[in-house]
Amino acid sequence: MSALERALTRVAPLDAAAMAAARERQGQLTKPPGSLGRLEELAVQLAGIAGTARPLIGDRVIVVCAADHGVAAAGVSAYPAAVTAQMVHNFVRGGAAINVLARQAGARVVVADLGVDHDFPRELPVVHAKLGRGTASLLLGPAMTRAQARGAVEVGIEMVAREAEQFRAAARGDDVLVVGTGDMGIGNTTASSAIVAAMTGAPVAEVTGRGTGIDDATWARKVAAIERGLEVNRPDASDALDVLAKVGGFEIGGLAGVMVGAAAERLPVVIDGFISGAAALIAVGLCPGVRDYLMAAHRSVEVGHRVVLDRLGLRPLLELDLRLGEGTGAALAMQLLDAAVAIHNGMATFDEAGVSGPA
Repeated sequence: MSALERALTRVAPLDAAAMAAARERQGQLTKPPGSLGRLEELAVQLAGIAGTARPLIGDRVIVVCAADHGVAAAGVSAYPAAVTAQMVHNFVRGGAAINVLARQAGARVVVADLGVDHDFPRELPVVHAKLGRGTASLLLGPAMTRAQARGAVEVGIEMVAREAEQFRAAARGDDVLVVGTGDMGIGNTTASSAIVAAMTGAPVAEVTGRGTGIDDATWARKVAAIERGLEVNRPDASDALDVLAKVGGFEIGGLAGVMVGAAAERLPVVIDGFISGAAALIAVGLCPGVRDYLMAAHRSVEVGHRVVLDRLGLRPLLELDLRLGEGTGAALAMQLLDAAVAIHNGMATFDEAGVSGPA
């Protein structure tokens, strides 16, 4: 049995009893029922994931998957492909936006090279899991082989398995490791738009945004490239690996694997923006049960992100006009999870406070 198959068999429904107990506790806290809105919902979801009525967050990790894209040669981005490798070095040095926001959130950043067109030294502290030096151009045929697509997903699964093992060796049994997703890859909004169009059936122009800040001419080229890629490859929307292989990216597959792996390990996943959303479509396509473990950090200004969230049935926690990626939205949203757990566990009940409950 492959790593993917093993993970899929381990994705279980959320713990209904723990969620019911968490809801009961929420009803006893010194506040009108539902008055803390999404914070209450987050606490109940975390309870279901952790299998305890009073979950505690023990650690946070943001997994940033990086890879290059052959379609970038078609002039669909405002930045050259060399930026992918340059930003990986920036992540490692701690100088990127995700590093700053992760420090603020108390999260570690793990960077993985799944297919950057650059030879990183082995001593560089990244996960060295290169499946190729970037994908092939989806304009000419499949972006990768099916074996590479499966391999990318399994890299993500194995990364989370290692993180979970290390966490559990050091944590209390009721602590939760929160996983966030992030991405880096010039051209990856093009691949993501292709995935979203393929998986949802939405018109390409309605799920294709400005990415790195492209002008009208570049946007038109981008739309045409995606339409051509879908015509050439005919991805099968009922087969998530087929979609990933034909029009996706190595880092997108890695992030889908992170989500599947986290669900298999009963860990919550805070997904970032549009790229992570495309990866979530792949993950849920592989295993619908993964959806219950996902929390949408924010709604990106990328037009296709709304389509993704609607298809997944996820409500974003934040709306800040973000479009950077890297896991920046996930880092911000993790602080809301901290608030939800703090309220859930630290607030007094009516009985404890000697306060009269609802009449």
